[in-house]
Amino acid sequence: MRTSLVTVLLLLGTVPAFAAEEPSGCDKFKWPIDRERAALTAPDRAKLASGSEQAGVPSTGITLALVPPGDAKLPSPPERAPKEGTFAGFTSFKAAPKAGLYTVSLSAGGWVDLVQDGHFLKPKAFSGATDCDGIRKTMKYELSASPFVLQVSGTRENAVSIAILPTD
Repeated sequence: MRTSLVTVLLLLGTVPAFAAEEPSGCDKFKWPIDRERAALTAPDRAKLASGSEQAGVPSTGITLALVPPGDAKLPSPPERAPKEGTFAGFTSFKAAPKAGLYTVSLSAGGWVDLVQDGHFLKPKAFSGATDCDGIRKTMKYELSASPFVLQVSGTRENAVSIAILPTD
């Protein structure tokens, strides 16, 4: 009986480790990512400095330069505190082209905060996978046709490619 209890406890102790592992490979995303991946790897991505303002959402991806979190001057404190040794940055958009559901995709791991009308938007859906060249995570957000700020924090790299695309 005691051996069975120990075995069960050992097995239960390993479940979180398996559950915490993220899927690996481009085919492991919850929805097709071809369009987002193409935007994130396009050679004509605009290169933006942190703190820049955009007239609208670009039709292709952007590359946002990032700085240490203390230097980023994020307009809103991130919902998840960045770890030491990571980078952060933001860009603001005067308006979304039209209200609707948009995917926000990143080339690397990091925390995304979308702030619109003074409120943090919660993603409607999230998907991520490791070992997929060009894309690491993608989220779906409901945007209204009003200005918003995209903040990225907790990345290990000093630049990240971002694509904000309307869903089909």
